[in-house]
Amino acid sequence: MKMLSTEWSVRACLPLIRFMQTFVPLSMAHWLLKAGMARVRLGYGAAQRPVTADGVGGVWIDPPGKPTDKVVLYLHGGGFVYGLTPLHLQMGAYLAMKTGARILEVDYRVAPKHPFPAALEDCVTAYHWLLRQGVPARHIAVAGDSAGGNLTLATLMKLRDDGNPLPAAAACLSPVTDLSSKNHTRPGFKDPLLPPGAMKFYNEAYLASSDARNPLISPVFGDLRGLPPLLIHAGEDEILRDDAVRITNLAKAAGVDARLEIYPRMWHVWQLNLTLPEAVQSLDDIAGFLKLHYESADAIILEKG
Repeated sequence: MKMLSTEWSVRACLPLIRFMQTFVPLSMAHWLLKAGMARVRLGYGAAQRPVTADGVGGVWIDPPGKPTDKVVLYLHGGGFVYGLTPLHLQMGAYLAMKTGARILEVDYRVAPKHPFPAALEDCVTAYHWLLRQGVPARHIAVAGDSAGGNLTLATLMKLRDDGNPLPAAAACLSPVTDLSSKNHTRPGFKDPLLPPGAMKFYNEAYLASSDARNPLISPVFGDLRGLPPLLIHAGEDEILRDDAVRITNLAKAAGVDARLEIYPRMWHVWQLNLTLPEAVQSLDDIAGFLKLHYESADAIILEKG
């Protein structure tokens, strides 16, 4: 009963978030996020420090105690128009604690001022920067939520196409995988968090004059062959559940080791609400998945040696 009470209390706040996405001006939202970032406290024994990765801003989140030599390159969501949020840093702190890895949260450029390919370029730059810092690709995992899930997949494809070493694994939380669709509704269904009008604005702001069927914008139109193991989580009660199902099926058809988990009753990126048992369950699964593939990548190197 307590678990359901927690879910109901969080769910009761979702209409306010829908309202804010529709009616709060983007400039005011940015101001509010900046103010929140200045006051955020991580918890879980983690520590944060700002970083610039070849001109790309970001935040290091260090786990408690001595961190491992592993890194999670985390790409936040926010419809391609919002920057890093306190909730993303707190979720990163939890992942750092559970994985023992350092988390590099990338504060990539956002639309509409910086449409595609600015955000993708920043994510790829941050990955290259990690390699130049001496972090081997097998010790890197990439993860992201919503728009960041889109950027996770696009980053992997861009790295592969350019002949770069790929990370050990990747995780996507409620990823956006198809920006070509003009229909942001489903008959008889209302997304608890994402209003159709806001989704239309997010997509158009990121696209500008670009082709929505570009695979680096809509990964469902891309060649997914050769990507690293992939874990995708989505909520049963979100409009983007279909995006998650579709990209998982495409990845499996391309020979990628891909796993999809649909969480009953959950909404878009519920993992940001760390009081939810389902958020902890999801993040624990992601942490275990990433740790497993770090270890598997190291084992392959040992066998070759």
